[in-house]
Amino acid sequence: MAQAPIQFDRASGALEGANLWERTAALALVTGSKISSHFSHMGYIACANLLRRTLPDRNIAIKLNPDAVFEFPYGDGYWSKLLNRSYNYEDELELLFADSADVDYTLIDCGANYGYWSVLVSSKPFGAHRAIAIEPSGQNYPKLANNARINGNRFESMKCAIGASRGSARLSGTKHEAFSIAGDPSAGGEEVPVIALDNLIDDGKVEAGGKYLIKLDVEGVEIEAIKGGKRLLEGDSVIMCEEHGSDRTHAVSRYILEQTPLKLIVYDPRSNRLETVTELSILDRIKVSTHVGYNVFGTASAFWQSRIDALNAKTARRMQ
Repeated sequence: MAQAPIQFDRASGALEGANLWERTAALALVTGSKISSHFSHMGYIACANLLRRTLPDRNIAIKLNPDAVFEFPYGDGYWSKLLNRSYNYEDELELLFADSADVDYTLIDCGANYGYWSVLVSSKPFGAHRAIAIEPSGQNYPKLANNARINGNRFESMKCAIGASRGSARLSGTKHEAFSIAGDPSAGGEEVPVIALDNLIDDGKVEAGGKYLIKLDVEGVEIEAIKGGKRLLEGDSVIMCEEHGSDRTHAVSRYILEQTPLKLIVYDPRSNRLETVTELSILDRIKVSTHVGYNVFGTASAFWQSRIDALNAKTARRMQ
């Protein structure tokens, strides 16, 4: 029988159910995150995954807020940074999600991994929104389904990949946070079904006239995913795509800017605003680390554009 998960409360810092070695490991994971945060957490994942080999095989359940619990294998290199209470995961996304708590929207969480954003956005402090978590990996999906279960099955999960059209593809990779259908089909991996974003309308999962925040963390097939969401993106939708720091051509942003009717918006840490981009050179300044991803936004919606403008105005007032 599996051991009960370790419990960690991000608000209080309380760690419960851990033995002495697991407590020592938590201290090491937090210290490593704080030190490596000065250089975009370079090397943290590899070191944490080495430490994980010395730990018992059990989960940790992190209380993200009073209505959100996120569970993952203890010592996981990607998610253990959450033990560092000063660490914010993709804070440019949280900025928009937190500000949109009062909007009646659905989150479409593509490449959901273990379901972090679906857990958070469906929680009461974020507006208790409907969320659809889409994850193709046979390794990741049970962990996603578990996070749906421990949060009262309040969000829906689907085991498939997102692409330009309905079909199938080979999913491969060595890191759970970086599985992709973009690789060579002969590279092994698992066969997974693929759907387009617009198939969610065809299949009755969403309505064409709704409001949507669409997270596309699909490891190299962002452009294909955008192509498959033409109808959805014509309406009141915002796509949030990962633009990799190592891509100096800014391929995803370039596609949004030059090949779609969407406005391109990026979070600029210098101004602490979500800036509308007309010239890609701003990304040369923003993308300072080659080993991490940067989220860019695209929308054709006057509603969401006005919300973003209001959010920027609120941010400016707070900074005065």
